[in-house]
Amino acid sequence: MNDLVQRLSEQAQPVVVGGSQATLSDFQKRVLEMGYVFIKFTQTRGGTDLGVRLDKQATDVSKADFAQGTGTVHLEGTLILNYVRVRCVADIDLATLQGIGQLHVLEEVHP
Repeated sequence: MNDLVQRLSEQAQPVVVGGSQATLSDFQKRVLEMGYVFIKFTQTRGGTDLGVRLDKQATDVSKADFAQGTGTVHLEGTLILNYVRVRCVADIDLATLQGIGQLHVLEEVHP
């Protein structure tokens, strides 16, 4: 298995909302309308910014107040990282747009 995938799947790690516009309003639009977010794992060399297609049934915004910028969002979604299909699970604090995340390996994908 790829070294990066292995490191990000071993334990929960610090994450931040990634992408070019890491703002609360952009994050809200991505979660609620687009269903696609960027999550950046900060403990890798230079950080690893991943695009995650959200699983709407597993994503939980019930503890989030986007208008006030408070609470947390639980995100789950899948992506392919270095030929490995993974599920990204992250909890993001809306006040800071930071949180904890981890990858769960689903299967290796052959090119």
